[in-house]
Amino acid sequence: MDAKVGAVAPDFRLDGKRALVTGAGRGIGLASALALARYGADVTLLARSADEIDAAAAQVRDLGAAADALPLDLRDIDGLTAALAARPAYDILVNSAGMNRTAPFLDVPQKDYDDIMGLNVRALYFTAQAVARGMAAAGRGGSIINLSSQMGHVGGPTRTVYCTSKWAVEGMTRAMALDLAPYSIRVNTVCPTFIETPMASAFLKDETFKAQVLSKIKLGRIGQVDDVTGAIVFLASGASALMTGASLLIDGGWTAD
Repeated sequence: MDAKVGAVAPDFRLDGKRALVTGAGRGIGLASALALARYGADVTLLARSADEIDAAAAQVRDLGAAADALPLDLRDIDGLTAALAARPAYDILVNSAGMNRTAPFLDVPQKDYDDIMGLNVRALYFTAQAVARGMAAAGRGGSIINLSSQMGHVGGPTRTVYCTSKWAVEGMTRAMALDLAPYSIRVNTVCPTFIETPMASAFLKDETFKAQVLSKIKLGRIGQVDDVTGAIVFLASGASALMTGASLLIDGGWTAD
């Protein structure tokens, strides 16, 4: 056996890396920005609310990392593309911005469909494209992490549009990984179950619904944002250097049966 095999521990450090995190004002996005900073990355936090991401950027700086806030509506593709073209290339993208509205399939209004798909799919797609262009031009590779969901692998009642959007994210991620592999840009998804975030809290307040969710999570608890950030750091780092086009399911066993 080669004596060098196993001699070096996996490297999770991100020192000298530049990371862009969307939806960074709260929830998984904010937790991801803080986790990346703890491992050495400089972070740009992007969200619509300037006050929210200014406060979030201050939390990152408190960890000793460089951080800047980029207040922007991701659905403004032209504005997004221009803003990113004016900045140095990023090494890491965490596409965390997303939304959900629930309704039985027969009652879903067109506006809800357009809003969910516009943010969860269209904005995510073109954010990745804009960042990947910078990565390709810089010539040093990179890692794109698309926040998907367990609902990109199963179905759920009253969630036809959300499931549609997340299945789309899974498909685009795999195809994106093929196109970007020649540039050493890796593209993967993280697929959480229900996590206690502002977006999920409205649903989890319903005790009947919460009991149904817990009956599907084999480990018997609702997820926390810190259950997700380890996967984010792993996929951002050299420890996952041979991973692309893959999905990391953090679902407590939801999809195991």
